[in-house]
Amino acid sequence: MSDDRSQSSLLVPPSTQDWIQGVLSAKVVLVMYGDYQDPRSADVYKLIKAIKQELSAAFGEDYVCFILRHFPQTKIYPHAQRAAQVAEAAAAQGEFWLMTDTLFDHQQRLENGYLVEYANDLGLDIPQFLKELSKQVHIDRINEDIEGGIQSGVTTAPALFINGRRYIGHWNTTELMTAMTAASH
Repeated sequence: MSDDRSQSSLLVPPSTQDWIQGVLSAKVVLVMYGDYQDPRSADVYKLIKAIKQELSAAFGEDYVCFILRHFPQTKIYPHAQRAAQVAEAAAAQGEFWLMTDTLFDHQQRLENGYLVEYANDLGLDIPQFLKELSKQVHIDRINEDIEGGIQSGVTTAPALFINGRRYIGHWNTTELMTAMTAASH
């Protein structure tokens, strides 16, 4: 496959400003651009979580670093932008990854009432959470992720970069793990 996507690189390097699982100095750094309402994004997120767990068990916790960046596709998914804001509002209270898991697990139920319920289930400060959502406090961060994705050639979610190179293989355990292992050398 030799379209121009195969040559695309991540133009916004991973940093401590990102939502990170692992360490930036890991042998394999994955950056995923995802959409909380997109079924493929949920599938890839879950696939990466499973692979990360397997590789961390085999090679140590510092082998894989996983970064999730927002890429809501608002023309396709009406709740994607709001869900990204919810993840950021949860992040402000230290619960980005738990909220991310919840949003991907319940992507058929992303209307406002459910979002507040998820925040409540995570023990978030609801008045603070609602205030941040109503004032769209986190919209700039989401837009920065989208802009960085576009600069790196992302046009749709999910999109994945392994050590700064766009992954264009199939979304399955074998191919993704092979690509990650190859990138680590």
